[in-house]
Amino acid sequence: MAIRSRNKVTTNFNMSSMTDIVFLLLIFFIIASTLISPNSLDVELPKASHMAPRPQTVTIAITKDLTYHVNDNEVSKQDIEAQVLALMKGEENPGIILKADKSVPIENVVVIMDIANRNRLKLVLATASK
Repeated sequence: MAIRSRNKVTTNFNMSSMTDIVFLLLIFFIIASTLISPNSLDVELPKASHMAPRPQTVTIAITKDLTYHVNDNEVSKQDIEAQVLALMKGEENPGIILKADKSVPIENVVVIMDIANRNRLKLVLATASK
């Protein structure tokens, strides 16, 4: 006498509930990431009676023939640091704007970045807009 079970167990795996959970998580993270945007609030800033002093910035340009210019004055590679420090003497929060030609090797750009890092100067790398 053979006893058979009426309920047969299937070995197939149904992925529909797993994909539902994944899509719900995806939607949650997309919505949550839009709420984190720092520019999400449109705030109108108050006006001051006088302008705060702008921090002194020095522009350093490196041309494709590897000549260095500090504020449009040609300077040798060894004299850049002394020239920049002389221009920024006594300034609060000084900074450097670095304009390097796109064909300049990265080693030459790193020299200027190292000068800014050693002297705790802010550095901004200038780029061209499209």
